Amino acid sequence: MKKLSSILMIALSACVFQACNGPKDSKGAADSANAVKDTTTSGLTGIAVDKDDAKFAVNAANGGMTEIALSQMAVTKSINAKVQSFASMMVADHSAAGNELSGIARTKNITLPDSVDNNSKKAIDALSKVSVTNFDKAYVSKMIDDHKDAVKLFKDAAKNVKDPDLKAFVNKTLPIIQSHLAAIIDIHDSMK
Repeated sequence: MKKLSSILMIALSACVFQACNGPKDSKGAADSANAVKDTTTSGLTGIAVDKDDAKFAVNAANGGMTEIALSQMAVTKSINAKVQSFASMMVADHSAAGNELSGIARTKNITLPDSVDNNSKKAIDALSKVSVTNFDKAYVSKMIDDHKDAVKLFKDAAKNVKDPDLKAFVNKTLPIIQSHLAAIIDIHDSMK
């Protein structure tokens, strides 16, 4: 009986260990970390931050990292000079915004994801498998969709974010995202 109990304990431990090492979603982990943080006091535990403000920061960081990854691919894979130029601008602008957001998050004790979420990984993987002849059209379409989503995210944040530093970031970044959307729509229209 003791032997059977020992075997069952070892098997259970192995299952628990395996479950802990399953596929990771960095965005989900960041959301979870922010949900359990004590951000109700200032000092070592962090500055008070609304949970919706933290969720916005996580979503914005994920979106920015996704745009960078997709655009880095476009810089090397695109055969259209306008697309390559846009992709280079995307890498530069989203890297700068990501660095600014990271700085704000550190001061507010917000945990940002260190990699893109699973949906973004799938999108990056799917785009990487598109042939060179179809790449530009697929990239441009993805950029239009992603920037429409980003504009909506930032417009909602402009109305709802409570933290003044995050609100300033939103107000500074929203016009840049809107200009990205206008630029990629122009590229799309020129490709017809």
